[in-house]
Amino acid sequence: MADLYEKFNRLKENLKEMGSAVVAFSGGVDSTFLLKVAHNVLGDNVTAITARSSTYPEREYREAVEFTSSNNIKHITIVSEELEIEGFSENPTNRCYFCKHELFSKIGKYAKENGIKFVLDGSNADDLGDYRPGLKAINELGVVSPLKDVGLTKEEIRILSRELGLKTWDKPAFACLSSRFPYGQKITREKLEMVDRAEQYLLDLGFRQVRVRHHGDIARIEVAAHERKKFFDEQLMDKVSEEFKKIGFTYTALDLKGYRTGSMNETLKGLK
Repeated sequence: MADLYEKFNRLKENLKEMGSAVVAFSGGVDSTFLLKVAHNVLGDNVTAITARSSTYPEREYREAVEFTSSNNIKHITIVSEELEIEGFSENPTNRCYFCKHELFSKIGKYAKENGIKFVLDGSNADDLGDYRPGLKAINELGVVSPLKDVGLTKEEIRILSRELGLKTWDKPAFACLSSRFPYGQKITREKLEMVDRAEQYLLDLGFRQVRVRHHGDIARIEVAAHERKKFFDEQLMDKVSEEFKKIGFTYTALDLKGYRTGSMNETLKGLK
């Protein structure tokens, strides 16, 4: 634990030295923690920026707005529609590069126009262990990742978030809806809406960690390992199958392995 608080203190020192900053704020575990600490250290010299798009569920946006409002943090909303980026909808393996480059170019523009030198994102030390082309864009644009820089892992961020009284300390991991599609499968607004509706339905049923992977006419459900047993109920399976057909899926399947981050990257070879 001593090492954890050493990292935490270094984080606060690094933020203090910046003087002012813009934080890319999605409302997830990492960006909420970063924004809260930055605001504690820098006060009104911190601005949160949230990007709205068809890949970002409305429920996540509402939570982001509620957090900044209840904590009196300046919050700016911008539009960053990934589907309008050339090449993005074709869903190449470096799709996240296009998304992050577009997003942080817009955030960087806001920062420059308002005399703010630092743009921050919530990447953590664990993000270095998976295939993440978005990190390339972040590095190219000079975005700073304070959590990663001090070596804070996801689990450590959850521990510190709990100590700070943040509701997000045990919030399930989330990634933009475009991560639900196999590389090479075209992403459309209609497909994104299907995934969003399907995931919201499962959340409303009480599942916490949810992914609905879109494989054409097949929906592949991933839930947390300990939640898989909930599906050993014929009535529940029938209900989910019926609802997913209404949404547009012909077939519904449960991934026996359960949720794991970056499961779509399992098809990649030699790219990590």
